[in-house]
Amino acid sequence: MPERGTYVVTTLLDVNEVQNVDDRGESRTYLVADVASRKAIIIDSIIENVERDLTLVKELNLILAFAVETHIHADHITGASLIKDRTGVPIVYGGGAEAVVTGADLFLHDGKDLTFGATSIRALATPGHTDSCTSYWLPRGVFTGDTMFIRGNGRTDLQGGSSKKLFESVRAKLFTLPDETVVYPGHDYNGRVASTIGEEKRFNPRLNLSIDLDTFVDMMNKRRAPLPEKIDIAVPANMKAGRV
Repeated sequence: MPERGTYVVTTLLDVNEVQNVDDRGESRTYLVADVASRKAIIIDSIIENVERDLTLVKELNLILAFAVETHIHADHITGASLIKDRTGVPIVYGGGAEAVVTGADLFLHDGKDLTFGATSIRALATPGHTDSCTSYWLPRGVFTGDTMFIRGNGRTDLQGGSSKKLFESVRAKLFTLPDETVVYPGHDYNGRVASTIGEEKRFNPRLNLSIDLDTFVDMMNKRRAPLPEKIDIAVPANMKAGRV
């Protein structure tokens, strides 16, 4: 399992983003810092918020080590390349994005660790929302991107999405983590900050352990939502790590 460094997590909200009816919650960016070394990573940055986020890194006297992405976003442009331009830090995507993303410095494949100071995150391939989604696990917490939300999950009708793969990703990769593991989602629609794996096993209305694969696929097939407003500019830019 990942190294057991002492770390802190800061949640940064994109309060200015306008979402459509199916994605009506702010996007989440996470700053994770190893306490002993003060080395940090930023997960799922947003281009409009880079100045704010780098100011916080400076204020907290942190040493940014990596800019990490959970997937190729359709609703906003990542700030990863701008952060690299400003700081020189490497850009990291999950291994599933290696065939389609340019501009990344490292692709973290399933089961591989990324270390900053005494803390490591481990890549968990969790396709389904898109075909290249990756969650990142570290002791006591997991960053699920748009694979699993608090009492919900990401849509499965975007690039390479699959309801069957998402269900299998959650059951095989996320629900096998300890119940006390804190879930840090890519969005939340109701102002909640975090959940736990144990809570989602019991209470997630589409993914709890009483739901079978066929029922989940049927629920997702019945969903109808407009495409994200920024998809036509966000996906091409994010396939270049945020270069516009």
